[in-house]
Amino acid sequence: MKFDAVLIAGPTASGKSREALTLAQAIGGVIINADSMQVYREAPILTAQPSTQDKGQVPHLLYGHVGATEVYSAGRWRDDALGALSQARDMQRVPIFVGGTGMYFSALTEGLADIPGIPADIRDAARALLDKVGVEQLHAQLAARDPLTASRLRPSDPQRVLRAYEVFEATGRPLVEWQNAPAAPALKEARLAMFVLDPPRPDLRARIARRFEAMVDEGGLAEAQSLAGLDPALPAAKLLGLRQLQGLAAGELSRGEALESAITATRQFAKRQMTWFRGRMPHYIWYDPSKSNIITQYGEVSS
Repeated sequence: MKFDAVLIAGPTASGKSREALTLAQAIGGVIINADSMQVYREAPILTAQPSTQDKGQVPHLLYGHVGATEVYSAGRWRDDALGALSQARDMQRVPIFVGGTGMYFSALTEGLADIPGIPADIRDAARALLDKVGVEQLHAQLAARDPLTASRLRPSDPQRVLRAYEVFEATGRPLVEWQNAPAAPALKEARLAMFVLDPPRPDLRARIARRFEAMVDEGGLAEAQSLAGLDPALPAAKLLGLRQLQGLAAGELSRGEALESAITATRQFAKRQMTWFRGRMPHYIWYDPSKSNIITQYGEVSS
């Protein structure tokens, strides 16, 4: 059976990029990023983007194409992904989506809320209010107007609280209402081969530690320093390890303290990713990449 696209999801540091590259080389594929942090051009090391050598072997799309000061949403990624799909068709290559952002895979297979763009004046006013009163007070104001959405958000999460507040201000409708009426999925009626990498927990924990230590030595600290002063409400402010490495650079944390905190945070993030995958992707093919290869696991995907 011939497939229109391949989807490879998995937690951070599980080896997704390697699996995607192996598959792309075997079937003539193009790799399309489906990770919300790997879109940022200022942090290729901290976000573990594919190397220049890997990018030279097969085409890679949607990596490092966004500035860290931009508000990049799942809806905007969906639009970019549609453009990448068109590019893959023009190249006559199989699109291989790979990443760890569950919402991006939902955009491909289930659809996303078709929320109108937020006018600049409303966005600027909401950000100014956040700066003035703080995230917890903004959450309280949101709760007074949109209690259902507010009840689903942590009062300490500036990015999501700000987004919900902006949507209500711009549309007069709760964000939850928009989310409950998704637009058509990007891969509607497409024939898909879908995988989730599921390495053993001890192996994943060790991989996370090794990779983060390598990132620090290979330029991650400099990347973190270059992002000093980034608005905490921006999506890029959630880069794993960013806060800890900035603390290291400022002399507020020792190297050991920064590494321990960042590795712990990354392991917790991986756990949340797996919770999402188990809840939303049980119909994908799950496998341990240390025991089987995606190609031998599923056969010749492009045959």
